[in-house]
Amino acid sequence: MAQNEVPAGRELARVQQEHWQRTYTDHPGMYGDRPSEAARYAAGAFRAAGARRVLELGAGHGRDALHFAASGFTVQATDFSPVALAQLAERAEAAGLSVGCAVQDVREPLALPDASVDAVFAHMLLCMALSTAEIRALVAEVRRVLRPGGTFVYTVRHTGDAHFGVGTAHGDEIFEHGGFAVHFFSRTLVDSLAEGWDPVEVHPFEEGELPRRLWRVTQRRPGEPL
Repeated sequence: MAQNEVPAGRELARVQQEHWQRTYTDHPGMYGDRPSEAARYAAGAFRAAGARRVLELGAGHGRDALHFAASGFTVQATDFSPVALAQLAERAEAAGLSVGCAVQDVREPLALPDASVDAVFAHMLLCMALSTAEIRALVAEVRRVLRPGGTFVYTVRHTGDAHFGVGTAHGDEIFEHGGFAVHFFSRTLVDSLAEGWDPVEVHPFEEGELPRRLWRVTQRRPGEPL
């Protein structure tokens, strides 16, 4: 590698961040106001587990973060797009809801103390342009910031999706189509990420007009609640 050459993975991450910035700028509130099906499920699961403090990773313009806040949770929302978070903050203020917002690149350690949240939610964040190694490191960080007994709900597009294998291949099951790079998950990867956790459920579902085919994964950090 030349002295000033950027590693391929980092360059893809930079391009994707710029792409999302432009997308949110050109299409404010692009996902609408209604929470995702996954967020509605997660709110119920978190409530049943006695959660109060919820961290959302990859919150975008906030349709799910606002749903959690309206459901009575204390919410910290993160995204790597400042444009999206500005839209989230504006929407939260208009709705009279309190949501903490912070820019976070999930390739870096999460800016939270150990065992500081009761639940973590990530809708299609883990299947962005992240390498398998980066995904494993992120799941380890989620485990670190979750309290014992805390719940992690995430969704990912999987290898049964119609866009798997379509477009530009970046290796490591990452394919770019229409400007968006996606890491498509195998069931083997899902199961390996659950090692050391108390697994609860891997639920298949569909979303959107294609439709996108996803898994909704629920797992808990072992241990008794603090």
